[in-house]
Amino acid sequence: MQPRRAGVPDEVLNRLRLVCLDLPEVVEQAAWVGTRWVVGAGTGSKAKKNFAHVLMIEGGWPPAYAKAAGALARGPSPVCVLTFRAAGPALNAGRFRKAPFFRPVWFPNIVGVVIDGETDWDEVGELVRRSYCVLAGKRLAVLVEGS
Repeated sequence: MQPRRAGVPDEVLNRLRLVCLDLPEVVEQAAWVGTRWVVGAGTGSKAKKNFAHVLMIEGGWPPAYAKAAGALARGPSPVCVLTFRAAGPALNAGRFRKAPFFRPVWFPNIVGVVIDGETDWDEVGELVRRSYCVLAGKRLAVLVEGS
């Protein structure tokens, strides 16, 4: 029997939904852990691209995320993290290499951020919208970038 894990707080999910579900052709899905938002899932396209994924790290689980977040995820309490995509000069910005951000290694353009009481939700919203544009394709990205 697996230990009971903390779920992503409703407040976090609701704030992310306000941004993600306002974007064209986006679907929210239960991921293998946490919740993710994908573009292309409702269009008959086989290319479902995950542009935002939120989950809890607790007691070193899930290991890939705990390792990626490093010291940011150590401690007795669960830690909420969001991963998203970045591109161009933003991807190499120094701020993405220091707390509350971290850089997982499984995709070259992925960035993670700890979500806590200090989170700047305006910034998170902008990062998620940019992430969407990185993966959505030109036809959809122009709808967001032009607004």
